[in-house]
Amino acid sequence: MTMELQSSLVKSMETAAAKAGLALSSITQGRDFHGSPTAVFDLGLANVAGKTLRLELSEGFDFTKPELLPEMTAHLTAAAKRLRNPRPECYVTLAGLPIAFGKFQWPFHRSTSGADTYIVHGEMHLADAEHAALHAKVAASVTVTFAEIVPAMEQPYAESFIYNAVRKTVDLGQLEFLKSGNRQPVFVTTRFYSRWQKKFIFTETDDNARLRYLLSKVYWLSGVLGAGQPVWVADPQDAQYLNTTEADLLRMANHEAGEGLMKIDGEYASATPQLLAKADEFKAALEAALNFTKPQFNESMRAGEANM
Repeated sequence: MTMELQSSLVKSMETAAAKAGLALSSITQGRDFHGSPTAVFDLGLANVAGKTLRLELSEGFDFTKPELLPEMTAHLTAAAKRLRNPRPECYVTLAGLPIAFGKFQWPFHRSTSGADTYIVHGEMHLADAEHAALHAKVAASVTVTFAEIVPAMEQPYAESFIYNAVRKTVDLGQLEFLKSGNRQPVFVTTRFYSRWQKKFIFTETDDNARLRYLLSKVYWLSGVLGAGQPVWVADPQDAQYLNTTEADLLRMANHEAGEGLMKIDGEYASATPQLLAKADEFKAALEAALNFTKPQFNESMRAGEANM
């Protein structure tokens, strides 16, 4: 790494991480899509071994500016809480698919095809054991107009809405899970952002939809993938995805704890035997959601009965 990286960006990251309850596990130099140097930080919790957050920034990026620091602080604070999940890389879609994000190549790069967009590549895997080989390689594109909304085209300022845009695209049946395949597009446009409300809006949900989501999340991420360990239910990424608040998600989780379906410890919830007993329901929802992402064919055309 360059001396400048060692003396400025690393020191700033150490300070910001410490305030969020994180510690630097390692620092390496990476390369972005075009070969320019990046700084790759592995951040972990002092009392939790084996789980780290990978944060990659452009080498010359200065997040200590007044307009950038608050959002970096919020990102690291949320990451510290998410790292307490048994599988911090895992999320659930509204339809009930447990997914794992990985191999995202931050920061954004400008499109090489001539389009006026920024691109970030990544992957999403189905996280349940039965479908572990199925994944989707994605190329999430952000228009230049949309980029004006974002404080910086770097991971801490974009990860949340990129992950949620990917989840929303799955909800629409526009991403297919395959054993191999080319990158599939995810278009992130201003339709996901309300300039009037100054916030991202991916989907409208009511209490029933949010409740189904929470139960699915705790079932999969705690009960199945986490061996009963608690998961963070007041996650702001989920609140953004569902167009609600962290407080509302926590309120609903506490209600379900009263029904015996979750065990609550602060902002975290773990699956109870009563919730695990509903396994058939969650597996059926997974299969239905997975089938929805597969191309559907007109059977009459397949049989040659349609006029072509």
